[in-house]
Amino acid sequence: MPRRPLHLTGAVEAALRAALHEVRAMPGVPGPFPAEVLAAAEDAARAPRLPALDATDVPFLTIDPPGSTDLDQAMHLARRGHGYRVLYAIADVAAFVAPGGALDAEAHRRVQTLYFPDGRVPLHPPSLSEGAASLLPGQTVPALLWRIDLDGDGRAVATDVRRALVRSRARLDYAGAQRALDTDTAEEPLALLRDIGRLREALEVERGGISLNVPEQEIHERGGGFVPAYRAPLPAEGWNAQISLLTGMSAADIMVTTGTGILRTLPTAPDGAVSRLRRSAAALRIEWPHHVSYAALVRSLDPGEPRHAAFLQECTTLLRGAGYSAFTGGELPSPSVHAAVAHEYTHCTAPLRRLVDRYAGELCVAAVAGQDPPEWATAALAALPREMAEGARRANAVERACVDIVEAAVLRDRVGDEFDAVVVDVKEKEPDVGTVQLADPAVVARIEGDGAPLPLGERLRVRLTRAEPSGATVVFAPA
Repeated sequence: MPRRPLHLTGAVEAALRAALHEVRAMPGVPGPFPAEVLAAAEDAARAPRLPALDATDVPFLTIDPPGSTDLDQAMHLARRGHGYRVLYAIADVAAFVAPGGALDAEAHRRVQTLYFPDGRVPLHPPSLSEGAASLLPGQTVPALLWRIDLDGDGRAVATDVRRALVRSRARLDYAGAQRALDTDTAEEPLALLRDIGRLREALEVERGGISLNVPEQEIHERGGGFVPAYRAPLPAEGWNAQISLLTGMSAADIMVTTGTGILRTLPTAPDGAVSRLRRSAAALRIEWPHHVSYAALVRSLDPGEPRHAAFLQECTTLLRGAGYSAFTGGELPSPSVHAAVAHEYTHCTAPLRRLVDRYAGELCVAAVAGQDPPEWATAALAALPREMAEGARRANAVERACVDIVEAAVLRDRVGDEFDAVVVDVKEKEPDVGTVQLADPAVVARIEGDGAPLPLGERLRVRLTRAEPSGATVVFAPA
């Protein structure tokens, strides 16, 4: 099924809450932090390792979803001659987490923050992730301070990263940032986000990369049932993401140059995966001429249009081959490039929520300083890809279960109803069993036939036979 961000608004029935609670009890989903980990976090919060460089005079700002308190990144943008200077502060988790200690061991057990429609299971205790290590406004905190100079076209011409004390001045959300940009009331550091973001988007097109503006699905309770609604990403979210991508590409360049690092990689999509997307496009009545590339099609879509939103969700299937590849001794992995970024790339901008970012940042700081990376960082490299893969598997299982539960809740009162769909997958050994995609509502689910082979890639009238939130089950049959 397509993966998509979810959150619940309004009152939610007890059965749905209970089903989501069961997901939290799935094997591998971490429970509460052990007492010794919480104690270690409190101690670290009181006495972090502080850097010598003081950059608290820079008026950083953060842009995050409303209510966010685990703030990994803060930025300050400025003009530099005919170009620009990006200052990007990333939470210095290594200033709080001692290698080999209780916090470190627990982070390796959790690997990444898990998100649920009604909350999250964090990577680090809240006293750090939402407190002492978070780049909250008015709080002086240790950070990895990236300085990336751009030319007038937005290309990186110089990069530096070092430890520094920083203090954010303002916490913005995406809607507020977009409103200020649209009304030309944004001060220059924020106003430049639009300029730099657009330049970086143009460079992304030039190098053959692509960013999926996947809508967020909100589930509202209405009239005793549930109604899905899509929230299309704002342009400011894409421009903000370009700053993070720029930093991840710059970090990868540093590691590739020094011959030691860990990359986020993605192979080119196989022809079969693209063919499946073409069938999904047909199901959603999206024209995709054969001479139009996948990247060009995606850029032409409007995330605010429901059919386009559903297709963008399906496009995330091409990202399923993404992984991490560590390397030492200068021998790069194959592939070394992330196909969607169309460049070497690494994760380094979300260390409060993702384990690998702490290590990538540490390697870059050492490299730029002309020092050997710390032994604790290089010693972990070999195991990190496997750990991150297991963390991703767990996160995907949680997300899949949550999506299935919510989709079942959306359809629970429509058992027996008929829908227009297209068959997007058929089991090789059971040709009457497969997967159908509905155009309205945007649901992908199992179909079980009566013995006759399903018409792969063709439209089919289907009847909903089961929709059980408690079992995260949605099943259709040919009408």
